Amino acid sequence: METSPRTYEIRTYGCQMNVHDSERLSGLLEAAGYVRAGEAEPDVVVFNTCAVRENADNRLYGNLGHLRPVKDGRPGMQIAVGGCLAQKDRDTIVKRAPWVDVVFGTHNIGSLPALLERSRVQSEAQVEIEESLVTFPSTLPTRRESPYAAWVSISVGCNNTCTFCIVPSLRGKEKDRRPGEILAEVEALVGEGALEITLLGQNVNAYGSGFGALSAAPDEVRAMTADGSSAFAGLLRACGTVDGLERVRFTSPHPKDFTDDVIAAMAETPNVMPSLHMPLQSGSDAVLKAMRRSYRQERYLGIIEKVRAAIPDAAITTDIIVGFPGETEADFEQTLHVVREARFSSAFTFQYSKRPGTPAATMDGQLPKEVVQERYERLVALQEEISWAENKKQLGRTLEVLVAEGEGRKDEATRRLSGRAPDNRLVHFQVPDEPVRPGDMVTVEVTYAAPHHLVADKPVQAVRRTRAGDAWEARLAEGPKGVALGMPTIGRPAQVPAAASGCAAPTSTGA
Repeated sequence: METSPRTYEIRTYGCQMNVHDSERLSGLLEAAGYVRAGEAEPDVVVFNTCAVRENADNRLYGNLGHLRPVKDGRPGMQIAVGGCLAQKDRDTIVKRAPWVDVVFGTHNIGSLPALLERSRVQSEAQVEIEESLVTFPSTLPTRRESPYAAWVSISVGCNNTCTFCIVPSLRGKEKDRRPGEILAEVEALVGEGALEITLLGQNVNAYGSGFGALSAAPDEVRAMTADGSSAFAGLLRACGTVDGLERVRFTSPHPKDFTDDVIAAMAETPNVMPSLHMPLQSGSDAVLKAMRRSYRQERYLGIIEKVRAAIPDAAITTDIIVGFPGETEADFEQTLHVVREARFSSAFTFQYSKRPGTPAATMDGQLPKEVVQERYERLVALQEEISWAENKKQLGRTLEVLVAEGEGRKDEATRRLSGRAPDNRLVHFQVPDEPVRPGDMVTVEVTYAAPHHLVADKPVQAVRRTRAGDAWEARLAEGPKGVALGMPTIGRPAQVPAAASGCAAPTSTGA
């Protein structure tokens, strides 16, 4: 007697690394015979967790608690918890939520299907946490969420020791992929229809350091650095040679590793987009030292100045933490100074909160909530003003926009579609007369600017149907998505004190 395949759903929290890991978890489950859940309750729910936010564990256990009666009423239903919080809390999860079937860490996501099956057969929870990477995740099956834009992981882990960040202890030391493997994945994605790729790493522009001494690096790495360039600059230039690849982005770089040759590679490689996410964290040299951020205000502003000179239209975004232990009013004023000088197009702003296991959690000078809140409000107000002013400079510009799926929350009500400009600004545009699909390109003129988006309400000047649009159309037949993603938000986040995500720009927690 035939039985229906088991269904799954993945709920993702945290940074882009987690989002991409969820694509791999999806691919692993589908390779094992699972199918994505529709409207009905799934047979397997996977939580891919983040350990950055102060209330991450409370939110997880709250969600697990809501699922308990559902599971009690569905014999055979399984719940798995993975990601950074699982790596950190290990056996605690099963003790606090004994109805969880599987706990796995950041280093062994490939084990999920086997752990689910073992738990089902043995009727007991399976906890498997590895201390170091078992298999580089990019060798695992992947079920991409977007047929037109894709993440490509070039490294995992981080060698930095920022005092506020718990990520390195959970993701491990940096390990880099060989350039040939990266480019082969990029070419395969383009062959499947992707127009845009984002190179992804915890500290993406440190690429190459994971190989150790240059003399021990693979031949292809030595070849791309023979002229004295960094490996990351060489990788950007190599992406420029991939036929059919129209847009290249990367996140998140670290100022200490951001060299002039990377700026040159960005400026001279036509498909590398004029957008840069450069985490600041603080504008105060004293606070940066306490954070163990190995750059200072002058160095940071120098990078911004060089980027603007080489790429005048670049949109630069950042991460900022307010209220780090010991931050004085004078320190905070230095952060405001950098914001005024750098003129970021947007910023991910965070109120510092303790993360157990980080050096900053036990530092003297922890600030009262009301002080942090007041500074945070001033920072957000200043950045909103700058974002709006910078967006107004886009008025009258003609932009080619990559049509996106689900970017505009009010698109249906306003009869608009949405997409991303080359500099990654969000653009809402009038629905054109001819059919247009996510992945297609439209040419529009900006008619209105708000702090966090642009509007193009004149008729669309041109529609370019693309292979990516074809790929999106083909995807429609495959049914509903099974990965609930936390997508990036800009500006004022929810009023929950949040720690920064380390080196990767964060996403909001998923539902």
